[in-house]
Parts: sequence; structure tokens; C-alpha cells
Amino acid sequence: MTGNYVGDPLTFLIQTLFHLYILAVMLRFLLQLVRADFYNPICQFLVRVTHPPLAPLRRLLPSIGRADTASIVLMLMLQFIALALVVVIAGRSINAGFLLVYSVAELVNLLLNVFLFTVLIRVILSWINPGSHHPAVDLLHSLTEPLLGPARRLIPPIGGLDLSPIAVLIGIQVVKMLVVPPLQQMAFAVG
Repeated sequence: MTGNYVGDPLTFLIQTLFHLYILAVMLRFLLQLVRADFYNPICQFLVRVTHPPLAPLRRLLPSIGRADTASIVLMLMLQFIALALVVVIAGRSINAGFLLVYSVAELVNLLLNVFLFTVLIRVILSWINPGSHHPAVDLLHSLTEPLLGPARRLIPPIGGLDLSPIAVLIGIQVVKMLVVPPLQQMAFAVG
């Protein structure tokens, strides 16, 4: 009983803090990948927050094309450490294979959630305040346009209504259902 009393809040704090930082690294990675405006104040914040651990990793790991391998490795390391801490708090033994595969599953899930929520927020903002020029809105457009642009070419507007976000949201959810559970099952098979 005492273990849960202290363990649950500690687990919550570890997961929250690690997930927020992993999200910051992932957003920086994605914004760099889509060539977002890095003079944007939100991008500047992400660069400042994520630069300290990324700088030494970048000296060791060169980028592959536009993909920043240091960011990918950092996200994987952070997710691995977060899961390991949670496992230790729960009083279980650490299995590196399980933690590695489950970390990949968690990162893929986070990536798909980022796209799911950015598309959803972009749709809601288009209803509330169309044509807004806020730094956050500009980043939403940068992140979602690689998904919405091709969908818009496949699904033309019907009666002036753009249905491409619905198709993208459905597609993301289907990919999530097809990719994440098998990765999680693979992790348990390894563990």
C-alpha cells in the first residue's frame, strides 16, 4: 500500500516530465523535417530547450538527409529511461529488449498523436478564426500540410467543404491501430 502511495505520484511525475520533453524533441525534429520557419518564436523556444542534449549527440551522429538522427536517438533514449524508471518504481526487473521495443511503440504512438491533434486543431481553428496569422497557426500549417496537401488532391472539395482533414484523421487512426498494437505485442514477446 505504501509503495503505491508514493509510487503512483512519482510514476506520474516521471511520465509527465519525460513525455513533455520527448514531445519538445519530436516537435523540433518534425519542424526541421518540414522546413518550418525557425525564426518563429515557438521554434526558437524548442531549439533552446532541446539544444543542450542534442549538441553533443550531433557531434557523434550525423544527419541522414533532412532527418536529424541525433533527435531520434535522444527521443529513444529518453523514452527508454522513462520506461525503465517506471518499471523500477513498480518493483519489476528491467528487460532491455522489452524496454527498447516498447519505447519504439510509444514514440510511434506519440508521432501519430502529434499529427492527429495538429490536424484536429487546424480544423477547429479554421472554423473559429480562418486566415489567422499567429506563430502557432503557422507551425500547424507547416506540420499538417504534408498530410493535407496530398489528401486535398485526392479528395476535391464537395460543395465548398474540404473533406481532406476527415480522410487524414481516419487514415492516422487506422495506421495507429495497425502499427502500435503489433509493436507493443512484439515488446511483450521479447520481454
